[in-house]
This record gives sequence, structure tokens and C-alpha cells, in this order.
Amino acid sequence: MVTRSKKTSDSRLIKKYPNRRLYDTQTSTYVTLVDIKNLVMAGDTFSVVDAKTEDDLTRNILLQIILEEEAGGAPVFSTQMLSQIIRFYGNSMQGLMGNYLEKTMQSFVDIHNKLGDQTQGLGSGSTPEAWANMLNLQNPMMQGLMGSYMEQSKDLFVKMQEQMQNSPAIFSGFPFPAQANKTEKE
Repeated sequence: MVTRSKKTSDSRLIKKYPNRRLYDTQTSTYVTLVDIKNLVMAGDTFSVVDAKTEDDLTRNILLQIILEEEAGGAPVFSTQMLSQIIRFYGNSMQGLMGNYLEKTMQSFVDIHNKLGDQTQGLGSGSTPEAWANMLNLQNPMMQGLMGSYMEQSKDLFVKMQEQMQNSPAIFSGFPFPAQANKTEKE
């Protein structure tokens, strides 16, 4: 599903032309998916729109980048995880699952940033080897950060369960009677 773009002055605008080329209006140059990935990595705000219809294509381009990254070597998503995500599409839980994944990812990023801040003084940098050594140490700081991440994840899951319990319409597609649900809660 494609939505109309919202133009904001602080967001970089990338136009996608029918010839599949991407044009960065800020730099007045054609860009590639690698260039857009670099914008993401730099934390730059941008939107990609169809040059003709002005439909917002940002999600499509981001998904394309993820697809290329997944095909390029060490994937983030296992086949089982992707299958589980696909099963949520069209399901009454789709919105809750998306919200849960987004909040869990933000918690993970927050923990990663805290860990990075706390390890800056160690002089080890942020190389993959340094992170591997850090993770293998299992020191109290690491245990505390992971405990905090796990606690945040648990809290998000509990909130999601509460939302589900407070929205009986969510379960309308399931084959069990309403009385059975009340009995199971008691």
C-alpha cells in the first residue's frame, strides 16, 4: 500500500523516476541504494517519493536495502523468524506485533548506545573484535545492561498482553467461546 508523501523542510527528498533511478534533490545527483543506506547509517532523515505520482516509497526502498543486506552474507533474520513475521500479516495481532517489535528494537538500540557510552573509556573502540571481547567478559556492567534490556522487553510484552485483554474484539476470529476465556483467566 502506498501513501502520499509528507514534505518537511528538515527531511531530505529523494525522487524515484520511472527508469528506477533515484535522484537526491539536496545534492542534485543520482544516488544508489548504497547511498541511501549510508543516509540511514548516518541518521539522516529522508523520504523517497515517486517523481510522477508523489507516492511515498520510503518503506519500499528501506525494505529493498534490507533484502540486499540479508542476501549479502550474514543475515539478521532467520528463516523461522521471517516465517513468523509473515504469519502475522492479515492477522488481528498485526498492529500489536509491529508495535512490539518497534519498541523492542528501540530498547535494544538504547542498550547498545549505553554500552557504547560506557566502553568509550576502555580504549577498545567499536570494532567487531572489541565487541566480541566485551560480550565474552560477562562482567557486571554487561549483565546489568542485558538485565535492563530483558526487563524492558518483559514490560513491553506485559503491556501488549494487557492491550489484548482489554480488546476482546481481537479474539473474535478465534474458535473458542467467550466463557472459556473467562474460565482460563480465573
